[in-house]
Amino acid sequence: MIRTASAHWAGGLKDGKGTVSTQSGVLNQARYSFSTRFENGTGTNPEELIAAAHAGCFSMALSAELGKAGIMPETIDTSAKLTLDKTDAGFTITAIHLDVAVRIPGGDEQKFNEAAQNAKKGCPVSRVLNANITMSAKLVS
Repeated sequence: MIRTASAHWAGGLKDGKGTVSTQSGVLNQARYSFSTRFENGTGTNPEELIAAAHAGCFSMALSAELGKAGIMPETIDTSAKLTLDKTDAGFTITAIHLDVAVRIPGGDEQKFNEAAQNAKKGCPVSRVLNANITMSAKLVS
């Protein structure tokens, strides 16, 4: 399976502007710039897209892990908080914190926690990132 995305950039780092697009068309020339990445400008940025990808990937991985344990979740809500720090090597994604709440009526806390840990380790986006990944997982009955 191959997925594609593209980016276009015009100009210098601080005064330039760019767009990103995805094969699916969900992102179609979405704007990004220095101000959307390092300030509070309107548009997207690579780190926000990585956080969204991680939240989505983890949610699906958790659903799969719960399914293996014979548990069917009603809902899985995940947010990802990505930390971008300036290090000696330059700007680096150093950490991502996943905050997840899962509704499972009458859910088994131990099975839920085990599934969440397996999903955190096994999610393809988790495996591609060289960052400290932490998680707060809450079971909602």
